[in-house]
Amino acid sequence: MDKKNALRAGAVATGTTLMMLLMSSPALALTRDDGDDPAPKLSVAETLGLYVVAPIVLFLVIAGLVMVGDKSRKQQKQG
Repeated sequence: MDKKNALRAGAVATGTTLMMLLMSSPALALTRDDGDDPAPKLSVAETLGLYVVAPIVLFLVIAGLVMVGDKSRKQQKQG
């Protein structure tokens, strides 16, 4: 009985997904709207800096601040 229910649930989910995909209209991103002012394109270096380097640097800064705060608390407890 469980196998039958699983197949039925899979069929319903698949059917629902297909119907949503078929009935949805495309985004039409190629047509410009009035007032559309796209920003200049980023270079590869700018993209890597913004989406790879900046988050890593922010993570390291925050982790460093947490470690410094933790060490100062440990020293206060010992002294």
